[in-house]
Amino acid sequence: MSHPSSRPSQPTRESGREMAWTIFAVIAVAAMGIAVWHLIVVAFDLPKLLLPTPWQVAEAGWQHRVVLLKSGGTTLWTATVSLVVAVIVGSGVSVLFSQSRLLRRALFPYVVFLQTVPIVAIAPLLVIWSGYEFRTAVIATVIICLFPIVNNVTTGLTSVRPEHDDLLRMYGATRWQKLCRVQLPTAIPFLVLGARVSSGLAVIGAIVAEFFVSNGADYEGLGAVMTGWQARTMTDALMAALAVSTLLGLILFGGVNLLSRLFLKRYLLVK
Repeated sequence: MSHPSSRPSQPTRESGREMAWTIFAVIAVAAMGIAVWHLIVVAFDLPKLLLPTPWQVAEAGWQHRVVLLKSGGTTLWTATVSLVVAVIVGSGVSVLFSQSRLLRRALFPYVVFLQTVPIVAIAPLLVIWSGYEFRTAVIATVIICLFPIVNNVTTGLTSVRPEHDDLLRMYGATRWQKLCRVQLPTAIPFLVLGARVSSGLAVIGAIVAEFFVSNGADYEGLGAVMTGWQARTMTDALMAALAVSTLLGLILFGGVNLLSRLFLKRYLLVK
């Protein structure tokens, strides 16, 4: 007689083993990278101002831990708010695009335009129009995050299978019914994909925006702190801040994955 409980446990053990190997591989690559970095500094006798050792960067990070935690929290908040706004605005724009081919053809190039214009060229104008405010950093970051979401969600909304389209037409479904029952569920995996891409861009956009916003205001984001340390040639502290910005990107990416698995799992399993 077979034991029903033994079969489901096999995939769990395999996924656990795979996860362990993944973590081991990531740690091994990081360790090798740090070792190569240290050897390069020692072999070429590089000065600390040019390239500090990993240990010196760690010391600088610990020395400035309070500033890094505070500024990192500000940047993470800016990136999170911007990502949420980008998801809401981008999804709304995509729904409009899915309902009108003419509208999509007329306006989609302008969405691409937002992606191609460098944010360093837009940010000074945003500061003039919106001031040295938190909202200016959010607007600049939303501009960076918008394209991946609009592009992916629009693709999902317009990827309804022909047989489903024929079935809805045969039963006389309205445009609204087609959108809610077929198009939106189809687009959710594409939305998650776009949000994952934009999560990394959100941190980059927030830091770049803070370079400009911090010039005329008491703004203590990671970009503002990095600007000050760059002026004083604090290379070790700058690299510690860079490590924190990488960590923020991983946190935001992990948050998107966690929320999608908690609330959208049933849609992500649809093939």
